[in-house]
Amino acid sequence: MIKFGTGGWRALIGDDFTRENIMKVAAGVYRLMAENNKTDKPVIIGYDRRFLSPDAAKWIAEVLCANGVTVWMMKRSCPTPLVMYNAKAQSLHYSLEVTASHNPAAYNGIKLFVEDGRDAPLEVTERLEELIAEAKDVTYMPFEEAEKAGLVQYPKDLFNNFIDSIISRLDMSVIREKAPRVLFNPMHGSGTYPLMVILYTARCTVDLMNANKDAHFGGSMPAPDRHTLGDLVNRVVGEDYDLGIAVDGDGDRLGIIDNNGNYIDANQILVMLYYYLHEHRGWKGPVVRNLATTHMLDVVAHSFGEECYEVPVGFKWVSSKLDETDAVLGGESSGGLTVRGHIYGKDSIYAASLFVEMIAALGKSPSQIWAELTAKYGKFEMAESNLRFRPEEKTRINDLLMVQKKVPDFGKKIAKLSYEDGFKVYFEDNSFVICRFSGTEPLLRVFAESTDAAKARELIDCMKKFINI
Repeated sequence: MIKFGTGGWRALIGDDFTRENIMKVAAGVYRLMAENNKTDKPVIIGYDRRFLSPDAAKWIAEVLCANGVTVWMMKRSCPTPLVMYNAKAQSLHYSLEVTASHNPAAYNGIKLFVEDGRDAPLEVTERLEELIAEAKDVTYMPFEEAEKAGLVQYPKDLFNNFIDSIISRLDMSVIREKAPRVLFNPMHGSGTYPLMVILYTARCTVDLMNANKDAHFGGSMPAPDRHTLGDLVNRVVGEDYDLGIAVDGDGDRLGIIDNNGNYIDANQILVMLYYYLHEHRGWKGPVVRNLATTHMLDVVAHSFGEECYEVPVGFKWVSSKLDETDAVLGGESSGGLTVRGHIYGKDSIYAASLFVEMIAALGKSPSQIWAELTAKYGKFEMAESNLRFRPEEKTRINDLLMVQKKVPDFGKKIAKLSYEDGFKVYFEDNSFVICRFSGTEPLLRVFAESTDAAKARELIDCMKKFINI
């Protein structure tokens, strides 16, 4: 069965990600549109630089156009935030991005967005799965015929609108005054063009690496984490850059390397940007995080007299709560965040641009800013572990944690337990450990946070021993 997880449908190329299944997904999307009487507006189809992505985008278009739906296509790969922004700006009912995000090169997939460019909620994807399963004989119109009929269109302003929207939200003058030297690593993905235009417009000196199209992502995972950015670290330090920026395969997750070669993780980015926007930009309001993201955000928010809202994993929960509470920003430890007023999804392009503005405005490196924040709020260190398991083990693990609700002996006082999304233990000293099944891969994800990485690792080891995998 074709299943949509927290990040859309993802599957192995040639195994489940095939022309037949892609067209079935497109047929399901059309039937979803039809039963909701929402076939009156175009559908944007974007795609990343993975193998089969441009072809898959055309196959989807052929099915939608055969049913009379107008499609807005890209003539080049584009980041997911660009699709989400234009769907929101143009008040479209549905839009799609062909991508498997940060998954290994052997995967591809499809993300579905609904009104306001939001991630499709669970009730929508569940209904879509039913409609896909019912799709039998899928009709399609050859792509060239759809172009001649005017059903495939190529709007010229989709990139410009997205870029101009971000530029209008930045203090370009402060960036131009400092003109930082930036090394940008798009990890062979689709996030290159918009961020390059923004940084050049801000008069930054920008150099590119890993910008060529490579369906194998240079033999690495297209995820901007400390394990994949060694080449970026070496060049930032060796060539005296002020900052290294990396984004994932479809440009919605962000990683930062500072001038000393330190990896600035997603938790740190969230805390620094929230502090900067609230205290230096004067943006008052709460912050949102998912339950596997640093509790340092809670401490910072409470020092401002603000609230930090916790939501389940899945960015639709972050964006929904941000909208509901008018929060300054929201994000997750896996590298995605969104800022008030732009889009309702992960947006590394805007976040990276704001990060450049922050170091220019404060005149400090990220490590200097972080040192000041930890001196004020204390240290919070996170560790994580991705555990593979045999399919038959999933039932046992779920029964142990979620049905019997057994709890390991961690040797410290527990403040509360949560079963809202996986199993989370909150300790009285503000540390935590969480264990949950991945929504996109056959993995059990275990995250822990404490005052240092060694203590966080101890919490993970205790959980792993208890689960026995």
